[in-house]
Amino acid sequence: MSVEPIVARRDAEPVSGLPEQQPLSTHASKTRRSHRKTHEAQDRPPFECIALLLQGGGALGAYQAGVYQALSEAHLHPDWVAGISIGAINSALIAGNPPQARVEQLRKFWELITTPPAWGGIGQLGAMALRGDNARGLMNQMSAGVALACGASAFFTPRIPVPWLQPPGSLEATSYYDTAPLRATLERLVDFDRINSGETRFSISAVNVSTGNFVSFDNATHSIGPEHVIASGALPPGFPAIEIEGEFYWDGGLVSNTPLEWVLEREPRQDTLAFQVDLWSARGAFPRTMAEVATRQKEIQYSSRTRISSDRFKYTQKLRNALSSLLQKLPAELKDSPELAVLGPLACRKVYNLVQLIYRAKQYEGDSKDYEFSRLSMEEHWRAGYYDTVRTLRHPEVLERPSNLEGVLTFDLAQDGRE
Repeated sequence: MSVEPIVARRDAEPVSGLPEQQPLSTHASKTRRSHRKTHEAQDRPPFECIALLLQGGGALGAYQAGVYQALSEAHLHPDWVAGISIGAINSALIAGNPPQARVEQLRKFWELITTPPAWGGIGQLGAMALRGDNARGLMNQMSAGVALACGASAFFTPRIPVPWLQPPGSLEATSYYDTAPLRATLERLVDFDRINSGETRFSISAVNVSTGNFVSFDNATHSIGPEHVIASGALPPGFPAIEIEGEFYWDGGLVSNTPLEWVLEREPRQDTLAFQVDLWSARGAFPRTMAEVATRQKEIQYSSRTRISSDRFKYTQKLRNALSSLLQKLPAELKDSPELAVLGPLACRKVYNLVQLIYRAKQYEGDSKDYEFSRLSMEEHWRAGYYDTVRTLRHPEVLERPSNLEGVLTFDLAQDGRE
């Protein structure tokens, strides 16, 4: 894919930390250094695991594809991919293909689901003729309206008849769209035998409709099929619940829109370089209109869990490292105490780099940005992810083991990547 830069303003988003009385010196800005000339890595970074964590966000997911393209060029192939909703789909496209074919398959998927409708040519001419955010916002709203009315090619189609006319108790009566096209697309583009071989660790999450429990489907414990991926993105009332082994599941983003906790809390712990790719920015301007209220509501709803998880993990890891140091100083007579048997497994000397790549939406995108499937917007999202990652990887500290007490380094391009 030829990649052209986008010139657009992006507001900085500081990474939230713990309360002031418990400061953490884990941020990359503390040790800012000169940039590398290229984003390509010379050798594998000194970590046991490279993890790619993909948030949900519908049509914004092309940003994650751009991120992966840059990682692939840098030879940073993940050992573990985990995702929720559209992040689960992108994860399947990555884990379900050999490294040399992943970018191509991601490109095929995103081009399939953004194929312009019959009026697309006219819409493109209109976008060229009308300049400015207002004109582009109008074009995006028109595109989103088409998706609401007609669905997205190779992804979902509207139910006919509408759900109110379907028999009560049927799945058809519980959603506006049918996701059968997505299953056919996944079966075409994803090798599920490769996923289940365990060559790449694969984790996706959904919510049990009956219990409300957050459930992770992992190829270490489950045999993964298309239904697991579709379940992770079955956001009601748009999409129907998906049945797996007699239970029905909805989109994991209803409970948590990030797989961060699942990956970082698994045993045995590993030195981990984690690329956390978020599609919703936690920080934003105060809304001025009802449309902006709807946009801001979505951003807060789907991004806040990521920030909470990151902050809690950094604090917990600080405690683990402190406990590990303390246990080494215990006198011999206390080393067989029952209290030590409880606390010992909690001690940890592993290190973590959390590299945060967050999509910053343009002013004109509005509250429909997650279901606006125009080819133009897809290309913009893809390029944004690609260039954000290129700029991030030019910072050498991103790929180096942290040396602070906490054993955790966080890097956010908006805060640490200014040039």
